[in-house]
Amino acid sequence: MPHCQPEQLALAALREPLPADDAAHLGSCAECRAEVAALQRAVDAVAVPEFAEPGPPVAPPASVWAGIAAATGVQATPGGTASDAEPAAPAVTAPAAAGGQVLPLRRSRRTVVLVAAAAITGAVVGAGAVALLQGEDSLEPLTTVALEPLDGEPASGRAEVVVRPDGSRALEVDLDAPPVEDAYYEIWLIEPGVVDMVPLGVLRPGTQTFELPAGLDLAAYPIVDVSVEPLDGDPTHSGVSVARGQIES
Repeated sequence: MPHCQPEQLALAALREPLPADDAAHLGSCAECRAEVAALQRAVDAVAVPEFAEPGPPVAPPASVWAGIAAATGVQATPGGTASDAEPAAPAVTAPAAAGGQVLPLRRSRRTVVLVAAAAITGAVVGAGAVALLQGEDSLEPLTTVALEPLDGEPASGRAEVVVRPDGSRALEVDLDAPPVEDAYYEIWLIEPGVVDMVPLGVLRPGTQTFELPAGLDLAAYPIVDVSVEPLDGDPTHSGVSVARGQIES
């Protein structure tokens, strides 16, 4: 069966239901699941309410209005009205010289997927679905980890490593935690020295499923960590963990 179309991968990243054939293919194709997982981090970041809140209006610099007037021949000011000046004749772009070559824009499969996801995100963010991929009914539990609160933080839950029939794995996380202001939760796998770590994605209270990277040695990264990340654009761990558990080998 051919790979899922970019639009279907975007829908899967947004946790929307897929047609039965696409859902079945996604459940058995590591390449398509990797595409979905790559998109999921961006989708989850957009879904953080603080990211979606509109900022205060920013007045454009005076040069913007001057440029509009120069291009159109109509004098205008912010909040004002256009003058009666005659509009300038529209500019005409000269045709390309004979023999010139027009090259089509080349877009990779990943670019198409990102464009599709961006186009759909505004309509479906916050839809309430919680599974990363379709066909999660085929997952079988491998091990369960209790996420214990750290330093009296009001966050706890569980994380369950599950395996699919094709051998790929996922981490299903059930988090009980209050909303955080100007921040968001993120889930990590960390090695025992608490130096190297693998981010899995933005985490919200409730149940979510995260794809585990192919070939990741869980014995080398046994710590499941929930952190609070400020809205500062820094992808590294904030150093503020609220819940943690360890996968037993």
